[in-house]
Amino acid sequence: MSDDAYSARLLQHLRLSLIDGVGPRLYRLLLGRFGTPDDVFAASEDELLAIPGLGRRLAERLRHPPSLEEVRHLVEECSAAGVDILWAEHIRYPRMLKEIPDPPAVLFTRGELRPEDELAVAIVGTRHASTYGLKMAETLAAGLARAGVTIISGLARGIDAAAHRGALAAGGRTIAVLGSGVERIYPPEHGALAEEIMEHGALISEAPPNAPPHGGMFPQRNRIISGMSVGVVIVEAGENSGALITARHAVEQDREVFAVPGRADSPNARGCNRLLRDGAKWVESPQDVLDGLGPLVRPVERPDGTVVRRPLELKLSPLEQQVLQTIRDDPTAIDEVIAVTGLAASQVLATLSVLEMRGVIRRVGGTNVVRR
Repeated sequence: MSDDAYSARLLQHLRLSLIDGVGPRLYRLLLGRFGTPDDVFAASEDELLAIPGLGRRLAERLRHPPSLEEVRHLVEECSAAGVDILWAEHIRYPRMLKEIPDPPAVLFTRGELRPEDELAVAIVGTRHASTYGLKMAETLAAGLARAGVTIISGLARGIDAAAHRGALAAGGRTIAVLGSGVERIYPPEHGALAEEIMEHGALISEAPPNAPPHGGMFPQRNRIISGMSVGVVIVEAGENSGALITARHAVEQDREVFAVPGRADSPNARGCNRLLRDGAKWVESPQDVLDGLGPLVRPVERPDGTVVRRPLELKLSPLEQQVLQTIRDDPTAIDEVIAVTGLAASQVLATLSVLEMRGVIRRVGGTNVVRR
């Protein structure tokens, strides 16, 4: 597709996604029914009203969408402010988000998304966190970030902010998914934290850059937090905490759900303890999270060139990583591993035993090994 054709398609999709009342599900329903945004705009009122749940007011807005001039002006403003606009055809649109039932039609981002961010874990919880909760969020985020995991959260007060700060303190990457526009930081006291996140990750929102926060956006953004993650950790959550919405989205999206146990008499622990009763995985340390995550849908290549297929591989020693990287998905001869690594046979055999015990490889026929 030429640059001009791509830009024209982006403008049309923006026109549709910016119409008040067109959420991700209706957006996909309209395109599935009519084909293109232009076809949606050209549809008759009767054709639009045939869409389940679509009323006359929204039909009128669909027949009179924002003008191309308005949308071009928004694109120019974003470019001047360093805001990227990502949609399904953009190379940097997060692959994992495309797989959820209701992916955002458009994402506005500040900072940088990288391929290794596919290996991400969300850490979320209550805004009214205890000292214990804040410490656990920072400790978990820092430990996972040191292992090479990107930390995703919502920039909210309490657990979210502690998770971002823990990742940054460890020199890791972190992504904040906002319930406002990426140019309208909320809460405002997290402006400096947002700037630091942009230097080591990204800010993301499906709302236009200057959109103010409003209640409906926060539950909606939670599906993005879980959708971009391989697992979600709930640190502290009351019975009606928004973090439980993120956990529900994670289950629907086939992501792993983890919970930090809390005191039986603590209101902030009721949500987590209930999740644990319902089957969430118990978390006390970053290692618990890495051990509890299953194989990745697609291998992730890290900046150092290593290829990760299971998150628990991140905790391997340099020697174990060196040996593991020589082992293929199909049977690999142990003699070949010795030859490629240049290590002593006894050292390779001992390392293979450790890798087998950790569950990342298995032996085949006695003289071959294969990655699990």
